[in-house]
Amino acid sequence: MADWTPDLALSDKPRYLAIADLMEEDIRAGRLTLGDRLPPQRRLAERIGVDFTTVARGYVEAQKRGLVESRVGQGTFVTGTPKPARRAGHAPSRGERAEIVDLSMNLPPEPDDPALIERMQDGLAEVSRDLVALLRYQGFGGSPADKDAASAWLGRRALVPSQERIFVTPGAHPALLGILTLLARPGETVLCEAITYPGIRSIAAQLGLRLQGLPMDGEGIDPDAFAEACRTGAPKALYLNPTLQNPTTLTIPEARRAAIANVARRFNVPIIEDDAYGFIPAHGVPPLAAIAPDLTWHVAGLAKCIGAGLRTAYVVVPDARSGWPFAAALRAANVMASPLTVALATRWIEDGTADTLLRFIRAETGARQLLAAEILPAGSFRADPMSFNLWVELPEPWTRSAFVGHMQATGIGVVASDVFTVDGAPPEAARVCLGGPVDRSRVRGALEYMAHALEGSPALATAFL
Repeated sequence: MADWTPDLALSDKPRYLAIADLMEEDIRAGRLTLGDRLPPQRRLAERIGVDFTTVARGYVEAQKRGLVESRVGQGTFVTGTPKPARRAGHAPSRGERAEIVDLSMNLPPEPDDPALIERMQDGLAEVSRDLVALLRYQGFGGSPADKDAASAWLGRRALVPSQERIFVTPGAHPALLGILTLLARPGETVLCEAITYPGIRSIAAQLGLRLQGLPMDGEGIDPDAFAEACRTGAPKALYLNPTLQNPTTLTIPEARRAAIANVARRFNVPIIEDDAYGFIPAHGVPPLAAIAPDLTWHVAGLAKCIGAGLRTAYVVVPDARSGWPFAAALRAANVMASPLTVALATRWIEDGTADTLLRFIRAETGARQLLAAEILPAGSFRADPMSFNLWVELPEPWTRSAFVGHMQATGIGVVASDVFTVDGAPPEAARVCLGGPVDRSRVRGALEYMAHALEGSPALATAFL
Protein backbone atom coordinates (compact mmCIF):
# COMPACT_ATOMS: atom_id res chain seq x y z
CA MET A 1 0.00 0.00 0.00
CA ALA A 2 2.40 2.65 -1.25
CA ASP A 3 -0.33 5.33 -1.01
CA TRP A 4 -0.76 5.04 2.78
CA THR A 5 -1.41 8.56 4.10
CA PRO A 6 -1.90 9.05 7.86
CA ASP A 7 -4.07 11.93 9.08
CA LEU A 8 -1.94 13.58 11.74
CA ALA A 9 -4.87 15.73 12.85
CA LEU A 10 -6.25 12.61 14.57
CA SER A 11 -3.49 12.73 17.19
CA ASP A 12 -2.24 15.42 19.57
CA LYS A 13 1.09 13.65 20.14
CA PRO A 14 4.40 14.76 18.58
CA ARG A 15 4.13 14.13 14.86
CA TYR A 16 6.69 11.34 14.67
CA LEU A 17 4.84 9.42 17.39
CA ALA A 18 1.53 10.11 15.64
CA ILE A 19 2.89 8.50 12.46
CA ALA A 20 3.90 5.34 14.36
CA ASP A 21 0.62 5.27 16.33
CA LEU A 22 -1.51 5.63 13.20
CA MET A 23 0.53 2.96 11.45
CA GLU A 24 -0.04 0.63 14.40
CA GLU A 25 -3.77 1.44 14.41
CA ASP A 26 -4.09 0.72 10.69
CA ILE A 27 -2.27 -2.60 11.11
CA ARG A 28 -4.60 -3.61 13.92
CA ALA A 29 -7.63 -2.62 11.83
CA GLY A 30 -6.38 -4.53 8.78
CA ARG A 31 -5.96 -1.42 6.63
CA LEU A 32 -2.26 -2.31 6.50
CA THR A 33 -1.36 -5.97 6.23
CA LEU A 34 1.73 -8.15 6.33
CA GLY A 35 3.98 -7.42 3.36
CA ASP A 36 2.48 -4.04 2.47
CA ARG A 37 5.07 -1.60 1.23
CA LEU A 38 4.95 1.82 2.88
CA PRO A 39 5.59 5.04 0.99
CA PRO A 40 9.20 6.25 0.70
CA GLN A 41 9.91 8.62 3.57
CA ARG A 42 10.57 11.71 1.46
CA ARG A 43 7.43 11.15 -0.60
CA LEU A 44 5.29 10.73 2.52
CA ALA A 45 6.84 13.86 4.05
CA GLU A 46 5.82 15.88 1.02
CA ARG A 47 2.34 14.35 0.96
CA ILE A 48 1.46 15.12 4.58
CA GLY A 49 3.36 18.41 4.78
CA VAL A 50 6.02 17.64 7.39
CA ASP A 51 9.80 17.55 7.45
CA PHE A 52 11.61 14.40 6.29
CA THR A 53 13.17 14.02 9.75
CA THR A 54 9.74 13.71 11.34
CA VAL A 55 8.76 10.88 8.99
CA ALA A 56 12.16 9.22 9.50
CA ARG A 57 11.65 9.28 13.27
CA GLY A 58 8.17 7.85 12.83
CA TYR A 59 9.48 4.95 10.75
CA VAL A 60 12.26 4.32 13.29
CA GLU A 61 9.69 4.27 16.08
CA ALA A 62 7.60 1.79 14.09
CA GLN A 63 10.67 -0.44 13.65
CA LYS A 64 11.30 -0.31 17.41
CA ARG A 65 7.75 -1.58 17.93
CA GLY A 66 8.32 -4.46 15.51
CA LEU A 67 5.76 -3.16 13.00
CA VAL A 68 7.96 -2.67 9.93
CA GLU A 69 11.40 -3.40 8.52
CA SER A 70 13.56 -1.63 5.95
CA ARG A 71 15.07 -3.70 3.15
CA VAL A 72 18.09 -2.48 1.27
CA GLY A 73 17.10 -1.15 -2.15
CA GLN A 74 13.46 -2.20 -1.73
CA GLY A 75 11.77 0.01 0.85
CA THR A 76 9.92 -0.33 4.16
CA PHE A 77 7.42 -3.17 4.65
CA VAL A 78 4.86 -4.18 7.26
CA THR A 79 6.25 -7.22 9.08
CA GLY A 80 3.71 -8.09 11.74
CA THR A 81 0.87 -7.18 14.02
CA PRO A 82 1.47 -5.27 17.26
CA LYS A 83 1.89 -7.33 20.37
CA PRO A 84 -0.64 -6.63 23.13
CA ALA A 85 0.75 -4.41 25.85
CA ARG A 86 1.80 -6.18 29.03
CA ARG A 87 -0.44 -5.39 32.00
CA ALA A 88 1.07 -3.28 34.74
CA GLY A 89 2.76 -5.49 37.32
CA HIS A 90 2.72 -8.51 35.01
CA ALA A 91 6.04 -10.35 35.19
CA PRO A 92 7.60 -11.87 32.07
CA SER A 93 6.48 -15.45 31.54
CA ARG A 94 8.92 -18.35 31.50
CA GLY A 95 11.16 -18.08 28.47
CA GLU A 96 10.21 -14.40 27.97
CA ARG A 97 12.82 -11.78 28.72
CA ALA A 98 12.33 -8.07 29.06
CA GLU A 99 14.58 -5.94 26.87
CA ILE A 100 17.42 -4.90 29.18
CA VAL A 101 20.31 -3.08 27.56
CA ASP A 102 22.69 -0.29 28.51
CA LEU A 103 23.06 1.73 25.32
CA SER A 104 25.90 3.76 26.86
CA MET A 105 28.14 0.70 26.33
CA ASN A 106 29.89 -0.11 23.05
CA LEU A 107 28.20 -3.40 22.21
CA PRO A 108 28.97 -5.98 19.52
CA PRO A 109 26.13 -7.18 17.28
CA GLU A 110 24.12 -9.93 18.95
CA PRO A 111 23.78 -13.35 17.26
CA ASP A 112 20.39 -14.12 15.74
CA ASP A 113 21.20 -17.33 13.85
CA PRO A 114 19.07 -20.13 15.39
CA ALA A 115 21.75 -22.74 14.73
CA LEU A 116 24.42 -20.66 16.49
CA ILE A 117 22.14 -19.89 19.43
CA GLU A 118 21.28 -23.58 19.76
CA ARG A 119 24.99 -24.41 19.76
CA MET A 120 25.57 -21.86 22.52
CA GLN A 121 22.73 -23.37 24.54
CA ASP A 122 24.16 -26.86 24.07
CA GLY A 123 27.41 -25.65 25.61
CA LEU A 124 25.54 -24.22 28.58
CA ALA A 125 23.64 -27.48 29.04
CA GLU A 126 26.88 -29.46 28.94
CA VAL A 127 28.53 -27.21 31.53
CA SER A 128 25.49 -27.42 33.82
CA ARG A 129 25.99 -31.19 34.18
CA ASP A 130 28.61 -30.32 36.81
CA LEU A 131 26.54 -27.53 38.31
CA VAL A 132 27.00 -28.37 42.00
CA ALA A 133 30.79 -28.29 41.71
CA LEU A 134 30.62 -24.97 39.86
CA LEU A 135 28.75 -23.40 42.78
CA ARG A 136 31.70 -23.92 45.15
CA TYR A 137 34.48 -21.52 46.05
CA GLN A 138 37.52 -22.18 43.90
CA GLY A 139 41.09 -20.97 43.79
CA PHE A 140 41.80 -17.60 42.18
CA GLY A 141 43.21 -17.36 38.69
CA GLY A 142 41.54 -20.32 36.94
CA SER A 143 41.96 -24.07 36.86
CA PRO A 144 44.61 -25.68 34.62
CA ALA A 145 41.87 -26.46 32.07
CA ASP A 146 40.67 -22.86 32.09
CA LYS A 147 44.23 -21.60 31.68
CA ASP A 148 44.75 -24.01 28.78
CA ALA A 149 41.67 -22.52 27.10
CA ALA A 150 42.94 -19.02 27.85
CA SER A 151 46.31 -19.89 26.34
CA ALA A 152 44.66 -21.25 23.19
CA TRP A 153 42.56 -18.10 22.87
CA LEU A 154 45.51 -15.77 23.49
CA GLY A 155 47.42 -17.65 20.81
CA ARG A 156 45.17 -15.92 18.27
CA ARG A 157 46.97 -12.70 19.30
CA ALA A 158 50.45 -14.24 18.91
CA LEU A 159 50.82 -14.55 22.68
CA VAL A 160 52.32 -17.73 24.18
CA PRO A 161 52.81 -16.98 27.89
CA SER A 162 53.43 -19.69 30.45
CA GLN A 163 50.48 -20.69 32.63
CA GLU A 164 52.02 -19.01 35.67
CA ARG A 165 51.67 -15.64 33.86
CA ILE A 166 48.00 -16.18 32.91
CA PHE A 167 45.13 -15.29 35.24
CA VAL A 168 41.43 -15.82 34.62
CA THR A 169 39.67 -12.79 36.12
CA PRO A 170 36.06 -11.63 36.63
CA GLY A 171 36.11 -9.19 33.72
CA ALA A 172 38.42 -6.46 32.47
CA HIS A 173 37.31 -3.79 34.94
CA PRO A 174 38.34 -5.69 38.09
CA ALA A 175 41.59 -6.60 36.34
CA LEU A 176 42.35 -2.96 35.52
CA LEU A 177 41.42 -1.93 39.06
CA GLY A 178 43.77 -4.55 40.50
CA ILE A 179 46.65 -3.59 38.20
CA LEU A 180 46.37 0.12 38.96
CA THR A 181 46.15 -0.63 42.70
CA LEU A 182 49.60 -2.24 42.40
CA LEU A 183 51.23 0.31 40.13
CA ALA A 184 50.11 3.68 41.51
CA ARG A 185 49.08 5.34 44.75
CA PRO A 186 46.53 8.13 45.27
CA GLY A 187 47.72 11.40 43.77
CA GLU A 188 50.18 9.77 41.36
CA THR A 189 49.95 10.09 37.58
CA VAL A 190 48.90 7.53 34.99
CA LEU A 191 49.21 8.45 31.31
CA CYS A 192 46.62 7.59 28.67
CA GLU A 193 45.21 8.79 25.35
CA ALA A 194 43.74 12.32 25.33
CA ILE A 195 40.46 10.77 24.21
CA THR A 196 40.17 7.49 26.08
CA TYR A 197 37.91 4.73 27.36
CA PRO A 198 35.62 6.12 30.10
CA GLY A 199 36.04 3.01 32.24
CA ILE A 200 39.67 3.89 32.95
CA ARG A 201 38.59 7.40 33.96
CA SER A 202 36.14 5.93 36.48
CA ILE A 203 38.71 3.52 37.90
CA ALA A 204 41.35 6.24 38.22
CA ALA A 205 38.86 8.50 40.00
CA GLN A 206 37.95 5.67 42.38
CA LEU A 207 41.62 5.16 43.26
CA GLY A 208 42.41 8.88 43.50
CA LEU A 209 44.85 8.74 40.58
CA ARG A 210 45.59 11.60 38.20
CA LEU A 211 45.03 10.74 34.56
CA GLN A 212 47.08 12.74 32.08
CA GLY A 213 46.02 12.59 28.46
CA LEU A 214 48.69 12.47 25.75
CA PRO A 215 48.19 14.15 22.37
CA MET A 216 47.24 11.85 19.50
CA ASP A 217 47.60 11.80 15.75
CA GLY A 218 46.27 9.35 13.17
CA GLU A 219 48.52 6.57 14.54
CA GLY A 220 47.90 6.95 18.28
CA ILE A 221 49.71 8.76 21.07
CA ASP A 222 52.73 10.86 20.15
CA PRO A 223 55.91 9.04 21.35
CA ASP A 224 57.74 12.36 21.81
CA ALA A 225 54.93 13.67 24.02
CA PHE A 226 55.05 10.38 25.94
CA ALA A 227 58.80 10.80 26.48
CA GLU A 228 58.37 14.41 27.61
CA ALA A 229 55.68 13.39 30.10
CA CYS A 230 58.03 10.73 31.46
CA ARG A 231 60.87 13.24 31.84
CA THR A 232 58.78 15.86 33.63
CA GLY A 233 56.10 13.96 35.50
CA ALA A 234 57.35 10.55 36.73
CA PRO A 235 54.20 8.66 35.61
CA LYS A 236 53.54 5.29 37.17
CA ALA A 237 52.01 3.63 34.10
CA LEU A 238 50.73 4.15 30.57
CA TYR A 239 47.21 2.90 29.79
CA LEU A 240 46.36 2.20 26.13
CA ASN A 241 43.43 0.71 24.23
CA PRO A 242 45.53 0.22 21.08
CA THR A 243 43.30 -1.79 18.74
CA LEU A 244 40.01 -0.30 17.50
CA GLN A 245 40.28 2.23 20.28
CA ASN A 246 37.08 3.13 22.07
CA PRO A 247 35.82 5.66 20.98
CA THR A 248 37.96 6.85 18.05
CA THR A 249 38.22 3.36 16.36
CA LEU A 250 41.95 4.05 15.80
CA THR A 251 44.40 1.13 15.69
CA ILE A 252 48.04 1.88 16.53
CA PRO A 253 50.27 0.44 13.76
CA GLU A 254 53.16 -1.86 14.63
CA ALA A 255 55.91 0.71 14.08
CA ARG A 256 54.24 3.20 16.43
CA ARG A 257 53.75 0.45 19.02
CA ALA A 258 57.46 -0.30 18.86
CA ALA A 259 58.28 3.40 19.33
CA ILE A 260 55.96 3.61 22.34
CA ALA A 261 57.54 0.46 23.82
CA ASN A 262 61.01 1.97 23.36
CA VAL A 263 60.03 5.07 25.34
CA ALA A 264 58.42 2.95 28.06
CA ARG A 265 61.58 0.85 28.33
CA ARG A 266 63.84 3.92 28.46
CA PHE A 267 61.90 5.36 31.41
CA ASN A 268 60.86 2.01 32.93
CA VAL A 269 57.13 2.83 32.68
CA PRO A 270 54.76 -0.18 32.79
CA ILE A 271 52.21 -0.44 29.98
CA ILE A 272 48.63 -1.47 30.67
CA GLU A 273 47.29 -2.86 27.39
CA ASP A 274 43.48 -3.04 27.31
CA ASP A 275 43.05 -5.37 24.34
CA ALA A 276 39.24 -5.41 24.45
CA TYR A 277 38.90 -5.37 20.65
CA GLY A 278 42.14 -7.13 19.76
CA PHE A 279 40.43 -10.34 18.63
CA ILE A 280 37.99 -8.60 16.28
CA PRO A 281 40.32 -8.02 13.28
CA ALA A 282 41.09 -11.33 11.58
CA HIS A 283 44.73 -10.27 11.10
CA GLY A 284 45.36 -7.73 13.83
CA VAL A 285 48.51 -5.83 14.69
CA PRO A 286 50.67 -7.71 17.25
CA PRO A 287 49.87 -6.59 20.79
CA LEU A 288 52.28 -4.58 22.90
CA ALA A 289 52.58 -7.65 25.13
CA ALA A 290 54.30 -9.39 22.22
CA ILE A 291 56.63 -6.43 21.61
CA ALA A 292 57.52 -5.66 25.23
CA PRO A 293 56.30 -8.59 27.34
CA ASP A 294 58.42 -7.68 30.37
CA LEU A 295 56.75 -4.23 30.63
CA THR A 296 53.19 -4.99 29.65
CA TRP A 297 50.12 -5.95 31.65
CA HIS A 298 47.88 -7.42 28.96
CA VAL A 299 44.11 -7.52 29.58
CA ALA A 300 42.13 -9.60 27.08
CA GLY A 301 38.45 -9.30 27.93
CA LEU A 302 35.83 -11.55 26.34
CA ALA A 303 33.07 -8.90 26.44
CA LYS A 304 33.50 -7.69 22.87
CA CYS A 305 34.48 -10.94 21.14
CA ILE A 306 32.20 -13.47 22.89
CA GLY A 307 29.80 -11.84 25.34
CA ALA A 308 29.86 -9.19 28.08
CA GLY A 309 27.62 -11.27 30.34
CA LEU A 310 30.40 -13.81 30.85
CA ARG A 311 32.31 -11.22 32.91
CA THR A 312 35.58 -12.98 32.10
CA ALA A 313 38.97 -11.64 31.06
CA TYR A 314 42.39 -13.20 30.61
CA VAL A 315 45.29 -11.24 32.07
CA VAL A 316 48.93 -11.83 31.14
CA VAL A 317 51.27 -10.36 33.75
CA PRO A 318 54.82 -9.24 32.87
CA ASP A 319 56.47 -12.05 34.87
CA ALA A 320 55.60 -14.72 37.41
CA ARG A 321 56.68 -12.52 40.34
CA SER A 322 54.13 -9.85 39.32
CA GLY A 323 51.37 -12.44 39.51
CA TRP A 324 51.61 -12.88 43.30
CA PRO A 325 50.51 -9.36 44.36
CA PHE A 326 48.08 -9.20 41.43
CA ALA A 327 46.32 -12.37 42.57
CA ALA A 328 46.19 -11.07 46.14
CA ALA A 329 44.70 -7.73 45.05
CA LEU A 330 41.96 -9.34 42.96
CA ARG A 331 41.24 -12.03 45.53
CA ALA A 332 40.69 -9.34 48.17
CA ALA A 333 38.22 -7.46 45.97
CA ASN A 334 36.48 -10.26 44.06
CA VAL A 335 37.39 -13.62 45.68
CA MET A 336 37.30 -15.32 42.24
CA ALA A 337 35.81 -15.22 38.79
CA SER A 338 32.46 -17.00 38.54
CA PRO A 339 33.30 -20.71 37.98
CA LEU A 340 30.06 -21.14 36.02
CA THR A 341 30.75 -18.46 33.43
CA VAL A 342 34.45 -19.34 33.22
CA ALA A 343 33.51 -22.97 32.56
CA LEU A 344 31.14 -21.84 29.81
CA ALA A 345 33.85 -19.69 28.21
CA THR A 346 36.27 -22.62 28.37
CA ARG A 347 33.69 -24.94 26.82
CA TRP A 348 32.94 -22.56 23.95
CA ILE A 349 36.65 -22.08 23.25
CA GLU A 350 37.30 -25.84 23.29
CA ASP A 351 34.34 -26.84 21.07
CA GLY A 352 34.73 -23.98 18.54
CA THR A 353 31.58 -22.05 19.52
CA ALA A 354 33.68 -19.03 20.50
CA ASP A 355 35.28 -18.97 17.05
CA THR A 356 31.86 -19.18 15.41
CA LEU A 357 30.63 -16.28 17.55
CA LEU A 358 33.71 -14.27 16.64
CA ARG A 359 33.17 -14.92 12.91
CA PHE A 360 29.56 -13.78 13.24
CA ILE A 361 30.60 -10.58 15.01
CA ARG A 362 33.18 -9.84 12.33
CA ALA A 363 30.75 -10.46 9.46
CA GLU A 364 27.86 -8.48 10.96
CA THR A 365 30.13 -5.62 12.02
CA GLY A 366 31.54 -5.40 8.50
CA ALA A 367 28.04 -5.33 7.00
CA ARG A 368 26.96 -2.51 9.32
CA GLN A 369 30.07 -0.48 8.55
CA LEU A 370 29.29 -0.85 4.83
CA LEU A 371 25.84 0.58 5.53
CA ALA A 372 27.42 3.55 7.28
CA ALA A 373 29.77 4.17 4.35
CA GLU A 374 26.83 3.95 1.92
CA ILE A 375 24.40 6.18 3.82
CA LEU A 376 26.37 8.85 5.70
CA PRO A 377 27.98 11.85 4.04
CA ALA A 378 31.57 11.20 3.01
CA GLY A 379 34.06 12.41 5.61
CA SER A 380 31.41 12.89 8.31
CA PHE A 381 32.71 10.16 10.62
CA ARG A 382 35.71 8.05 11.55
CA ALA A 383 35.45 4.26 11.69
CA ASP A 384 37.21 1.00 10.94
CA PRO A 385 35.62 -1.84 8.92
CA MET A 386 35.74 -3.93 12.12
CA SER A 387 34.70 -1.31 14.71
CA PHE A 388 31.34 -1.52 16.49
CA ASN A 389 31.00 2.25 16.48
CA LEU A 390 31.52 5.48 14.60
CA TRP A 391 33.34 8.54 15.94
CA VAL A 392 31.46 11.58 14.64
CA GLU A 393 33.05 15.01 14.76
CA LEU A 394 30.03 17.25 14.37
CA PRO A 395 29.72 20.02 11.80
CA GLU A 396 28.64 23.48 12.90
CA PRO A 397 26.19 24.49 14.22
CA TRP A 398 25.56 21.08 15.81
CA THR A 399 26.58 20.65 19.44
CA ARG A 400 27.17 17.26 21.00
CA SER A 401 24.26 17.65 23.41
CA ALA A 402 21.85 18.58 20.63
CA PHE A 403 23.03 15.67 18.50
CA VAL A 404 22.71 13.12 21.31
CA GLY A 405 19.22 14.37 22.10
CA HIS A 406 18.24 14.27 18.44
CA MET A 407 19.42 10.67 18.05
CA GLN A 408 17.61 9.32 21.12
CA ALA A 409 14.58 8.38 19.04
CA THR A 410 16.59 5.95 16.91
CA GLY A 411 17.13 3.33 19.61
CA ILE A 412 20.89 3.08 19.06
CA GLY A 413 23.55 4.15 21.56
CA VAL A 414 24.92 7.67 21.10
CA VAL A 415 27.29 9.10 23.72
CA ALA A 416 28.75 12.62 23.83
CA SER A 417 32.50 13.16 23.89
CA ASP A 418 32.51 14.46 27.48
CA VAL A 419 32.94 11.01 29.05
CA PHE A 420 35.95 10.21 26.82
CA THR A 421 37.87 13.48 27.27
CA VAL A 422 40.71 13.44 29.81
CA ASP A 423 41.91 17.06 29.81
CA GLY A 424 40.48 20.34 28.57
CA ALA A 425 37.22 21.09 26.79
CA PRO A 426 35.52 18.12 25.10
CA PRO A 427 35.31 18.32 21.30
CA GLU A 428 31.93 18.61 19.58
CA ALA A 429 31.85 14.90 18.84
CA ALA A 430 29.96 11.73 19.75
CA ARG A 431 30.32 7.96 19.62
CA VAL A 432 27.57 6.18 17.69
CA CYS A 433 27.26 2.45 18.41
CA LEU A 434 26.03 0.15 15.62
CA GLY A 435 25.83 -3.03 17.73
CA GLY A 436 23.75 -4.39 20.57
CA PRO A 437 20.24 -5.87 20.38
CA VAL A 438 19.47 -3.90 17.22
CA ASP A 439 18.94 -5.59 13.88
CA ARG A 440 20.43 -4.38 10.63
CA SER A 441 17.19 -2.78 9.40
CA ARG A 442 17.02 -0.58 12.50
CA VAL A 443 20.67 0.37 12.04
CA ARG A 444 19.86 1.40 8.47
CA GLY A 445 16.93 3.52 9.64
CA ALA A 446 19.05 5.19 12.32
CA LEU A 447 21.85 5.92 9.83
CA GLU A 448 19.40 7.43 7.33
CA TYR A 449 17.99 9.60 10.09
CA MET A 450 21.51 10.62 11.11
CA ALA A 451 22.54 11.39 7.54
CA HIS A 452 19.64 13.79 7.13
CA ALA A 453 20.58 15.49 10.42
CA LEU A 454 24.25 15.92 9.45
CA GLU A 455 23.30 17.41 6.09
CA GLY A 456 21.04 19.98 7.75
CA SER A 457 21.03 21.90 11.02
CA PRO A 458 19.63 21.31 14.50
CA ALA A 459 16.89 23.89 13.91
CA LEU A 460 15.69 22.20 10.72
CA ALA A 461 15.96 18.73 12.23
CA THR A 462 13.59 19.58 15.06
CA ALA A 463 11.33 22.13 13.43
CA PHE A 464 8.45 19.76 12.73
CA LEU A 465 8.58 17.39 15.72
